[in-house]
Amino acid sequence: MYTKRSSFDLCIQTYQDLAKKCDPRWRYNSPMFILRALLATLLLPGFAVAQEHVSFPSEDGGVVYADIYGKGERGVVLAHGGRFNKESWEKQALALMKAGFRALAIDFRGRGQSRGPQSKSGDDGVEYDVLAAVRNLHKTGAKTVSVIGASFGGAAAADASVEAEPGEIDRLVLLAAWTDRPPEKMKGRKLFIVARDDANDDGPRLPKIRANYEKAVGPKELVILDGSAHAQFLFATDQGQRLMREILRFLSQP
Repeated sequence: MYTKRSSFDLCIQTYQDLAKKCDPRWRYNSPMFILRALLATLLLPGFAVAQEHVSFPSEDGGVVYADIYGKGERGVVLAHGGRFNKESWEKQALALMKAGFRALAIDFRGRGQSRGPQSKSGDDGVEYDVLAAVRNLHKTGAKTVSVIGASFGGAAAADASVEAEPGEIDRLVLLAAWTDRPPEKMKGRKLFIVARDDANDDGPRLPKIRANYEKAVGPKELVILDGSAHAQFLFATDQGQRLMREILRFLSQP
């Protein structure tokens, strides 16, 4: 049977293998060798601390499971697209952590271990998963909280900003997403990002996103990237670096 091993377990095994190849004196004190080697690794510049796994309730009776990266006072909720999960945000979460943010990547209800209340089915109430994550970050010390939502997760993030209390969501990044609720009720600063030729069976997404943008209350921005990749798929294209720069710029500006 195959057992998935954590990064820490693999790290320990690596140092045990090294210990066996070292001076015989080390072989009889391999735990000390491993401890010293691990401490040395932790002191290396740029060493990425593994994410923490957390869970918390939603106000409608669900439970949200998430991964948290970093310890910064500026929190960022990462809300995945319909074909993705919380692990899909790892590279972006590490970039945010490096920039001083605390990133919280969630699994929506019905994905991973997250679940909604028995009174709701399917994706009903996903905006409460986003709100639960926002409030968890505030509760654990974040001074400001922003949300990055992609496609399905962007719609949930937009709806959450409508439901949120003033000041709960500082900034909102919507990747190829919009709300079907009144856009003028979305709170916080807003950044809409979409690829120019992004489309589905209903046609191009840009017109609907532009309509949301025009009705939304400022401050607000609309960034149109080259290509046709949708939402999180943009990170794997030649627009990926620009996309991450735009996000970091928006989140970091005064």
